[in-house]
Formats: sequence, structure tokens, C-alpha cells
Amino acid sequence: MSLAELQELESASVIASYARTPVEFVRGEGPRLWDAEGNEYLDFLCGISVTNVGHCHPRVVEAVRDQVARLMHVSNLFYTEPAMRLAERLSASSLGGKVFFCNSGAEANEAAIKLVRKARRTGDVVVVHGAFHGRTYGALSATPQEAKQAPFAPLVPGFRAVAPEPGALSAAVDERTAAVMLEPIQGEAGVHVLSEELLQAARAACDEHGAALVFDEIQCGMGRTGTLWAYEQTGVIPDAITVAKALGGGLPIGALVTGERLADVLEPGDHGSTFAGGPVIAAAALAALALTDDETMLENVRERGHALAAGLERLPHVVSVRGRGLMLACELDVPAPPVARRALFEQRLIVNATGPTTLRLLPPLTIGEAEVDDALGRLDSALEDQ
Repeated sequence: MSLAELQELESASVIASYARTPVEFVRGEGPRLWDAEGNEYLDFLCGISVTNVGHCHPRVVEAVRDQVARLMHVSNLFYTEPAMRLAERLSASSLGGKVFFCNSGAEANEAAIKLVRKARRTGDVVVVHGAFHGRTYGALSATPQEAKQAPFAPLVPGFRAVAPEPGALSAAVDERTAAVMLEPIQGEAGVHVLSEELLQAARAACDEHGAALVFDEIQCGMGRTGTLWAYEQTGVIPDAITVAKALGGGLPIGALVTGERLADVLEPGDHGSTFAGGPVIAAAALAALALTDDETMLENVRERGHALAAGLERLPHVVSVRGRGLMLACELDVPAPPVARRALFEQRLIVNATGPTTLRLLPPLTIGEAEVDDALGRLDSALEDQ
């Protein structure tokens, strides 16, 4: 079908909750995508930090093909090996507790909210301004952004939003607090790294008052910052993390991973999901996690991240660069959305604008030196045309 025909179908049949860019992608391999007209693109967005190991990684594809030919679904009323093995690996690679599987990042945060609310009945959840935790009702209520919340009020009660400052957060936590939920690096807000002082204040306040500390690592986890989990670079260990996006290697999966303290809070019947942790998705995630939890891969993230950040700082109209590893944003002195559009249509480089003057770059963790240089050259051209 032509792009025009797809747009007609969308207009007639799809709820208009997305403003799609008029490109139809039909194939992907490694860091590259091809559209329906055969044009090749360099992907520095990765489906918003999903295809961290590149498009259609052979080991992920092989795992899916093997599993889908044998067993696709039986529900969580029975056992399947991929889910149990994946839970074991996630726990061992992080907090050492237990895992609840779901289908997305928002669902992982919903599970976390239920977990901490059961651990401390009627307790509030403290979040910080700039956070984005998802669009389902609980996750949206934890996302203190007026434009996203206002059309859907009334929201779930019991969330308190404060400035992302150590003093403000410490003052907000007391004996009525169930949890503090934070993104170590705020992704949708434009790649803002929360200070170590803030994270340490959150840990101290939670310890003092018996609240849980939950890190949302949905975008910043799975190797994106140069360690498997972003919290590993902070010196602060949370009581639970939520993960999704890159965990499935391109397929949809989310997970709540606890430490020992919260491992047995939820009991049979407290929470569930029909498709969560299905054998095909879990097989893909096992392959993606094995690829990512590799020191050579993570060293590449750190090296390429430093090179990309340094290169961005030299580009015209770039005022500042922030982020960690291969989770980067650059602030411009010109509007960012037109730059992202020119990069896409004129330079075949995929990045996105998260704000009026902010460009976000999330290249695959497998990216090489030549591809970083190539992307910088393409972005340079897009910016020079400003």
C-alpha cells in the first residue's frame, strides 16, 4: 500500500492519539532503517530506546523463531521455561529479589504503585516535577505534567509532586509516605540527569521513614547509560526498579524487579496479566539481556557516548549537551522540531525533539565510531540549514 493509502486508513480507522511523521518504514537491520521507497536511514532514536541491540538482531530473531515454532502462549496459570529463566536473570543482574512481568513500562509502574501501596496501606507516593511514568491512570497520576493530566481528571489520589531538589524531597517524605518514585535520568522531559544529592536524599528519607524507593529505569536502563542499570553509577540502591522498552529486544515486555525487602509483598490474586511473560517475548528478552549485560557492549556505550557528546558540543547552534552514555540531549539556540524534521527528510537521520529547543539522541548500543561520525555530519548539515 502507498503512504497515502495508509494515511487514509488511519484517518478512517485509527483513533487520532498520535501525530505520525509521514514515513513508512518497512525494514530494519542494525542501526539502519529503510522506508517503502528504498531510502536508507541512520536510526539514532531506536524506537525511543527500544531497539538497543539494533534492529532485528540475529540472536533475538533466532530466539523468537525457535520459540514461536514450539509454543506461543499458555497464560500464567502454567509454567514456561523462558519466563522463569528471565526472572532469575533479571533478579541476579540487579536487586536480588523477585520479578513481576507485564507488557509495557506504564504497566510496570502500575505494578510498582500497587506493590508500595500494599506494603504501606493508604500511603502517598512522592514524585518530582519533570517526571514521566506513563499514561495509564496510576502512572499518569505519578506524572506531574499539567498538559498530560488535565484532560483526564480526576486522577488517582495520593501522589505528591515536589521540585527535584534534595531539600524539597526530604521534606515531603514522612511516616505516611509509601514510596518515592524517580527516574534517575528523566527521558521524556529531555534527558535530565537527577543529581546524586537528590537520589541520596531520597534514599535517606525513605530509610528514615520506612518508605520504599522505586527507580523507573524504563528508558535509562538496559545498558543505555553505560552500565546495565543507571542506578549502578549513582551509589544509591533502590528497593525496586521498573524496566521495559529495550528489555524485549524490540518486542513488548515490562517488568517490576524488587529487592529482598519487597519481594513477597504481593500474593496470589493481587495482580496479574494475561500475556505477561509469555514464552515468545521472554525468549526474546533473554537474548536481548544476554547481549546487553556484556562488558564489551557496555564499554562501547561509554566510549561512543563520550565521542557523541563531544561531537555534539562542536555543532552549530548547540548551546549545551547533557545525559549519560548513549542517552543524550542537546539544547539549541534555534527551534528543535524543524531541525529534527530536516534531519529526517534531508539527511535520513532519525532523532527527535522533546521540547521547543531540545533534541534527543538514543542510538543503538552497538553503534560504531564511523556511524557516530556519520550521524554528527548529518546533524551538522541539518543545523547549518537553519
